[in-house]
Amino acid sequence: QVQLVESGGGLVQAGGSLRLSCAASGIIFSINTMGWYRQVPGNQRELVATITSGGSTNYSNSVKGRFTLSRDNAKNTVYLQMDSLNAEDTAVYYCNAQLRLIGKIPIYTYWGQGTQVTVSS
Repeated sequence: QVQLVESGGGLVQAGGSLRLSCAASGIIFSINTMGWYRQVPGNQRELVATITSGGSTNYSNSVKGRFTLSRDNAKNTVYLQMDSLNAEDTAVYYCNAQLRLIGKIPIYTYWGQGTQVTVSS
């Protein structure tokens, strides 16, 4: 029904930058909030940043000032620009979307498959 396709992960040195993208496709009527979460093995998945359809953003304190989340509503795509990366940013990053399907009323939550970000110190 819905796919979230992530791209842009990889290996980068501390202090470097990466840009993640997430494109949603399928029988989508509208997307409310999209964003990114991350998870380190043995830890819970945690919020990185979210953005509403109106462009309001919310960042975790750990990434505020270093990461920038933007959104292209026409393409159902979000972009996470990650600057000044450090080793603590190493994790699997998951795209998240809260959306309505065509012909459906409820809001459903979808997740991408995850993309690895590794920051070497």
